[in-house]
Order: sequence, then C-alpha cells, then structure tokens
Amino acid sequence: MTSTGFFINLHKALVIPVTVAAMLTFGNFSTAMWLYLGMHGTYSILWLIKQRTYPDRRFAEQVAIWIGILFVFLPLAGYYAAPILLAWLHPNVPGWAVALGVSVFAFGIFLHFVSDAQKYYTLQVRSALIDTGLFARTRNPNYLGETLTYMGFAIIAWNPIPFVVKFAWIFGFFVRNMIKKDRVMARHPGFVAYKARTGMLFPRMPLSRAHAGPVTGHA
Repeated sequence: MTSTGFFINLHKALVIPVTVAAMLTFGNFSTAMWLYLGMHGTYSILWLIKQRTYPDRRFAEQVAIWIGILFVFLPLAGYYAAPILLAWLHPNVPGWAVALGVSVFAFGIFLHFVSDAQKYYTLQVRSALIDTGLFARTRNPNYLGETLTYMGFAIIAWNPIPFVVKFAWIFGFFVRNMIKKDRVMARHPGFVAYKARTGMLFPRMPLSRAHAGPVTGHA
C-alpha cells in the first residue's frame, strides 16, 4: 500500500526526463520544444514543492500498488503525449499560438497554486465553507487552473491528441470529484446560496445591479 500522491508525484518527477528523452530520440531542439520543456518542467517542479509545503490531503489516501499504477499513474501518463508528439512531428507552431499557450498556462498556474494555498491555509485556521478570494465565483478554481495549465501545454504541442487527453480527464475525473466535493460542502451553512452564485468550474459573473432584482439579504 502507498499513497495516491506517490504516483502523482512520480508522474510529475518524470516529466523532465521524458521530455528530454523525446528531444534526444527525435532530434528536436526547436524553440517550441525548449519552450515546452521549460513550461511543463517548471510546472512539475512547482507541483512537487507545493506537495511538500501545502499538500492536498486527498492524495494521502492509501491504495494498493497495482491500483495506483493502473488507475493513477497510467492515466496521468497520457499527458506525456504532448511532448512526445511535439518532438516527433516537429510542427511549425505559429507565433500567435505560442503567445496564447503561454498566456493560458500562466493564468492556469496562478489559479491552481494560489487557490490551493488559500484552501490549505484557510483550513489550518477554521473548518468552514471557503467562499472568498478565488473561490468567490467558482467552487473549483484549482481544477480550472489545472485545466488551463494543460490546455497551454496542448496548444504549444500543436496537436489535437493532448486536448483529447485533457478532456478525458475533465469528464473522467474532474467532474466526478467536483460533484463529490459539492456533496461534502453541502453540510456547511450557506452552501445553497454559495452554489447559486458560483460556477462549478468556470466563474459565474455577478448580475449588474440593474438586473439583479431587489436585495433580500447580505452576502
């Protein structure tokens, strides 16, 4: 038995070696390839630092090794498709796509790590509904951030397969986990109102005062 976090961390730790191996195997040392290595490699290092400083307690769950390999590591290994395809196919990534990919990645990194930090340190002080800061308009800014981060990688890879992998994760794991999280949060007072003003993944923008109707209570 070992934790699910071990398999996730192993996946992150192998990102740089796998990407470098792909570069060497296919002889691709293009600017796009180096950019990808810098982006995904940096993300993986930041993840490992995060897990050491403010870990997600969900990943402490103990599982059998074979379950961890089949249902955690191997699905995550699908993300290696992006650097391998980029190295193999040598696509000519347009400049606008590079700018878009880096921008999406940066927003994703911010949302993911900052919201995880907000959640972790808030729960150190009180066990209650977190409905402020990055959680004010979306109930899952961390999942949104992770989604944007990997979308940035997929854009730089300039291939549809990494997008398919990401959407498989969204619908196979993220949605299930977000629904489960809603059920847990439903125990807290004020959750019904919080759910009504937030999106599950994407932020729900507040209505303007002109269309919001009469105010019947306080936030």
